[in-house]
Amino acid sequence: MATKEFKNQKIEHYKKQFENAKVAVVADYRGLSVEEITELRRSLQAQQSDLTVTKNTLCKVAVKGTNFEAIEELMQGPTAIAFGFGDEVASAKVLAKFIKENKKGEILGAVLEGKVLNAQEAQKLASMPSKEELLAKMLGSINSPASGIVYSVNGVMSALVRAINAVKEQKSA
Repeated sequence: MATKEFKNQKIEHYKKQFENAKVAVVADYRGLSVEEITELRRSLQAQQSDLTVTKNTLCKVAVKGTNFEAIEELMQGPTAIAFGFGDEVASAKVLAKFIKENKKGEILGAVLEGKVLNAQEAQKLASMPSKEELLAKMLGSINSPASGIVYSVNGVMSALVRAINAVKEQKSA
């Protein structure tokens, strides 16, 4: 049986994670072995995320006063929480990919900016492009018109040079 001091340490640990996280994705981890959970943790850590297998009662105490208070409704049965500290999409993406590949566990939902996302919405979050992909697309969209102008001006200039060159050759012949 856990001592009161141990429980308080766990509550403080959960609190710190909730305070620093941008997103929390809740999953049912039943069927996963310790090795698989360790592999999932390493995959998440590579994406500035972390996985915590939680004690629901302690977690519900720790979440009080944070943006993640709504997570309580998702915490039923054995749960693990993937905390995303960087990109909001990365932890959901890694978790969804892992579950799909191993055919074990399931995403129960997520909390993003204080809003609860059900399982389907959390899956949609996982399928969204990452922040880097969105920035690259946006940059490409911004760059595209400028490139078009450069190619148009270059085409006009090339045509003018060819025309002048043709006139020069005609006069010299």
